[in-house]
Amino acid sequence: MSTIEKRPYYAAGLAAFIIWGFIPFPLKALAAYPSGQILYFRVALSVVLLLLISLLFRRKQIKAVLTQVKQSVPQEKRKFILFTVLGGALLTINWLLFIYVINHISIQTGSFSYLLCPIITAVLGFLLLKEELRTNQWIAIALSALSCALVGSGEIRSLLFSLMIALSYAFYLISQRILKDYDKIVLLTLQLILSFVFIGPFYSFFTEGSSAVLDSHFFLNIALLSAGFTVLPLFLNLFALKELTSGTIGILMYINPILNFIMAFLYFDEKTTLLKVLAYMIIFISVIIYNINLKGRKKSANGMVIPPVGTTAVIK
Repeated sequence: MSTIEKRPYYAAGLAAFIIWGFIPFPLKALAAYPSGQILYFRVALSVVLLLLISLLFRRKQIKAVLTQVKQSVPQEKRKFILFTVLGGALLTINWLLFIYVINHISIQTGSFSYLLCPIITAVLGFLLLKEELRTNQWIAIALSALSCALVGSGEIRSLLFSLMIALSYAFYLISQRILKDYDKIVLLTLQLILSFVFIGPFYSFFTEGSSAVLDSHFFLNIALLSAGFTVLPLFLNLFALKELTSGTIGILMYINPILNFIMAFLYFDEKTTLLKVLAYMIIFISVIIYNINLKGRKKSANGMVIPPVGTTAVIK
């Protein structure tokens, strides 16, 4: 396919990550509400939307996954169940942490975590899946470690939250690579159902002590968060992956945290230090170094990038 013919796919990929880049807006609009309560309704509405889409337009894919699981050997079935449940748990943890960080710490901290995430995922892939890393990628990993040290020397709390978000999402991505032969939308729908099951019994705990009223403002932003910042960019990303390589999507993914940083400083008036600016520059340089020689990278089978919160690569 020529470059001109690929334009709609590039446009879809760009649109997906630009949308995800503006996710702090609906989250900040809900800052008065507990993070767990936001997560509860965001997951609930996302599940409803994905179920409707799947039942109306993706029945063949659902049947294919069911057949695939039924026909697999017992060991494969156990692996499917284990990593689907694990994926749901990790996604829940990641989204909850991200919402809390954006609303109660800083957008910078949340954005930094998603710049770290690809590097941490690469290290985990090397350690757990025996994936090979090139020399320039090891250099990028070393620079990322230096960046973390600089952030930690200035504010250890922010670094710890960034690492927890990055690690939870990195482990999620690793678990989904193990399930790479299954339809990603079906997997995500199952994991969000499990996520709702996980957090449902704790709803009263999440809302304890909160006096915020669940009014039209709340539900409007929840609807925007679920439909506009989860389901819509997810399908745009899937459309882009039909013709673009996972490496290209990986580069586009960095639009998301870069937009987050810009908004943090220009719109939400967050402050930073010279040390943090240096750390952010180093991590950004490390990302560029890591992605050198993309032409040599293999295209992943049925890959998919998930958003924070919502973000990153398999939703990201």
